[in-house]
Amino acid sequence: MPHVIVKMQPGRTEQQKAQLAEAISQQVMAIAHVGSDAISVAIEEVSAGDWAEQVYRPDILAHPERLYKKPGYNPLA
Repeated sequence: MPHVIVKMQPGRTEQQKAQLAEAISQQVMAIAHVGSDAISVAIEEVSAGDWAEQVYRPDILAHPERLYKKPGYNPLA
C-alpha cells in the first residue's frame, strides 16, 4: 500500500498536480506491482521561505538513509 508524499513549492495548477499524481501512480504500479487502488499520493505545498526548516532539515538532513535521490542544492549554505 504505497503512500507517496510530494513536497514542493506552490505555483502549480490543480491540473498539474493531478497529472503529477497520475504519473507517480502509474510508475508505482509498474515498478512495485500493485494495483491503482493500493496507491495514494499527497501533495504538500511549502513556501520557499519555509523550505529549509519544514523540508530540508527534517526530511533530508535528518534522514539521509531514506533518500534514493539526493538533492543537488543546499539552502543552508
